[in-house]
Amino acid sequence: MSPSRAGDFKQCPLLYRFRAVDRLPEVPTRAQVRGTVVHAVLEDLFGLPAGERTPEVAKNLLGPAWERVREERPEFAGLFDSADDPELGEWLLSAEGLLDGYFELEDPRRFEPDARELLVESELPSGVLLRGYVDRVDVAPTGEIRVVDYKTGAAPRLVGEAKALFQMKFYALVLWKLRGVVPRQLRLMYLADKQALAYTPDEAELTRFERTLEAIWEAILRAGRTGDFRPNPSRLCDYCDHKAFCPAFDGTPPPYPGWPEPDASVETPLDRVD
Repeated sequence: MSPSRAGDFKQCPLLYRFRAVDRLPEVPTRAQVRGTVVHAVLEDLFGLPAGERTPEVAKNLLGPAWERVREERPEFAGLFDSADDPELGEWLLSAEGLLDGYFELEDPRRFEPDARELLVESELPSGVLLRGYVDRVDVAPTGEIRVVDYKTGAAPRLVGEAKALFQMKFYALVLWKLRGVVPRQLRLMYLADKQALAYTPDEAELTRFERTLEAIWEAILRAGRTGDFRPNPSRLCDYCDHKAFCPAFDGTPPPYPGWPEPDASVETPLDRVD
């Protein structure tokens, strides 16, 4: 179970089914792909010597990062008509603005991260495997751990903030299981409006969160056995690619293919740029 798929089930069980069981295709937006490219640039930036981590260098990394992401994900290639498309230039310029936002939030020359784009996995006593990618992990000389996640949108309202903290608590729980240390800080960096949110979890809270994840997984398994994944209409439906298949909008889901073997459902790059 990944934080994105667990969040899908909490938001709308039918959305979980469409993504994790039916695996219906979704059309990436330019904003999502831009977020993926900015994440790639920030990962590359921390691969450079500290003194070279400047705004100018980061912006020079944008073009190569876009080319690499496009090669790795062929479905992104159709976002623009050609390399000469003027909208491509405007899009890359908007990505530069997000990088400017990052540098207003912190100076990457002043520290060395412990890990970036880190795959974390841990199996709970129930047997469910938790898996996800953490943008960055920082470890202080005293051993305190900070979990950092880049968001290329603006800081959210209450519902969006709760969703983001759910994701961060997921990472904190897995890191606690792996390293034996509860992260000291969970930091969300919203590059579009240059805001950072920090949260300090504790052991009791993460223990309760573990029970929450166990309950979500049990609910997923119950729905999987019967195929009873019910829609949960909300304002978020406006952003769903699958409304045409949703009974809440007079659609008909595809025939239920049956419950697959339990799958950790690794997050895609698009899952992590909300």
